[in-house]
Order: sequence, then structure tokens, then C-alpha cells
Amino acid sequence: MDVEEEITDLCLFRSSGRVTHPRYLLNPLMGDFVSDWSPLHEASIHGRLLALKKLINQVNATTIDWNTPLFNACVSGSVDCLNLLLQHRASPHPVCDLASPIHEAAKRGHTKCVETLLSNGVSIDHNIKHLGTPLYVACENQQLKCAKKLLESGASANTGKDLDSPLHIAAQTSNVEMVHLLIDFGANTKAVNAEGKKPIELVPANSSLMQIFLQREGAH
Repeated sequence: MDVEEEITDLCLFRSSGRVTHPRYLLNPLMGDFVSDWSPLHEASIHGRLLALKKLINQVNATTIDWNTPLFNACVSGSVDCLNLLLQHRASPHPVCDLASPIHEAAKRGHTKCVETLLSNGVSIDHNIKHLGTPLYVACENQQLKCAKKLLESGASANTGKDLDSPLHIAAQTSNVEMVHLLIDFGANTKAVNAEGKKPIELVPANSSLMQIFLQREGAH
């Protein structure tokens, strides 16, 4: 499929069933009059680099859900699309905390996308109230490689979501490797959450993870 066919395909009618803001009705690249999802969003989420080049003039277009093409590139994990968008002055920062590119990339384990965003000025410890930090999101979704890259890049091992630390969520999900990783990078094993509980109190009694916590706490 060449680029013109690809764009034609992207512009085909798609029914979203969502309420549309009037500002999207004048968009000549919209597939129809009831959708806020442009071909640029479609190209990014499917990693269609050639089509994206043709649509690049709408580099910071947003849907009513605050999704930008750059956010969608982080959903798909397409580093090529992400780099192209950034080269054409796409903002790596979220328009709204409901759609943060770095949090989405961390959630899905797209480590290269996370690295690219960090190198373009995104705050490594950007804390969103309902999500926490990118590290917390990576730990919550058990994305070990992504969590490691964030920690190696300077993320705080003790900043999570409200009073829940990354170690709390790692303990809660019984992720042994994540627990080791966080403690290696200075996570506080004695930190208490909003319920007054330490990470060790969130793991099943007599589990192997309980023994690991006891050993690691004794070593610190």
C-alpha cells in the first residue's frame, strides 16, 4: 500500500459514537463529521510512518479525550513515529493529565519511548494525582525493564502515588524482581502508606517475598 492509498484508507468513515467539539468539524483531514479522531491519530497508533509524514501539519491535534498523535505513538510504541512528531515540534508534555505520554509509555513497557520523552525534557518524576509517577505506573503494570530504565535515569524510588510508594505496589503485586530492583535503588522498606502500612505488610504471610523483605530490611 503506497502513502496515498494509506491516507485514503485512514480517511474512511469511522463512527465513534462520541460527542464532538465544534472545533473538529472544520478539520479537512477528518474522516467524517461525527468523529474527533483524525487520520493523524490513526497513523500514529498503527505506526504508519509514511502516512504520518503527509499528515504532519496537524502535529498537536487533540481528540476530546485529550489524546495527541504523540500520545498515540506512545500507545503503539512506535519510536519512529514519536521521533518524527518531535522533529516537527510536537509537544512531549501532556495537554491534560488525562493523557500523559510518558505515563502511557511506562504503563505499556515501551522503554524506548520513555527514553525519548526523557531526552526531550519530560519530567521523570511527573506526578499525576490519579496515576502517580511514571515509575509507579511501570511498577503497577509490572513493566520491569521500563522501571529499571526509569531508575537508572534518575527516577525517585520512593515517589509513587499519594503515600503509596513504588515498593508498596510491587509488594502488593508480589513481584519479587521488582522488589529487589527498587530496594537496590534505595527504596525505603519502612515507608508507610495512607493506611499506615509498610510494604512488607502487603505481602502474604509466610511467602517467599516476605522472607526477601526480612532479609533486605536486615541488610539496610
